[in-house]
Amino acid sequence: MLPATDTTARASLRTPPPTWLVVALACAGQFLVVLDVSVVNVALPAIRADLGLSGPGLQWVVNAYAIAFAGFMLLGGRAGDLFGRKRMFLVGLSLFTVASLGGGFAQEGWELLAARAAQGLGAAVLAPSTLTLLTSAVPEGAGRARAIATWTAVGAGGGAAGGLIGGLLVEGLSWRWVLLINVPIGAVVLAAALRWL
Repeated sequence: MLPATDTTARASLRTPPPTWLVVALACAGQFLVVLDVSVVNVALPAIRADLGLSGPGLQWVVNAYAIAFAGFMLLGGRAGDLFGRKRMFLVGLSLFTVASLGGGFAQEGWELLAARAAQGLGAAVLAPSTLTLLTSAVPEGAGRARAIATWTAVGAGGGAAGGLIGGLLVEGLSWRWVLLINVPIGAVVLAAALRWL
């Protein structure tokens, strides 16, 4: 067994991940967060038919995510300051992914609403950490400006693509896949973050 000083020295000598990888993981996290604001909109008629939600209930499928996301984002950013951006990235992404799985398998309206609120909470923890991971990995200057522009464009693309992706998933599979699609993507990003961040 290595002495504590050798273990500490070895940890400090760990090679930092490639900048492009950090940017890619941050952008993937941001894409998922923004995508889920709009992706369920086209699935609402199918959700109503399957789960029997009322009009106000359907509105809460959208609002539960948005309110939890907006309401806890400052807390998510502060948690990153206190506990570390990598840890909060992993916690937020894990919660978001597990909540997506729960929402995809919901059998009652309240289960879907609870899953959407949990997704929003996960997104509120995840989103601030994506930007802080990116800015800490890319040195100040033109490279950082390009990285932030990429992150912003990917986030905007997630919002714009939500309707199209949601429509394709509902038409080709079922409404459940507008949530379940986050699971494999979240798992891949999570595994990569655990391995390289």
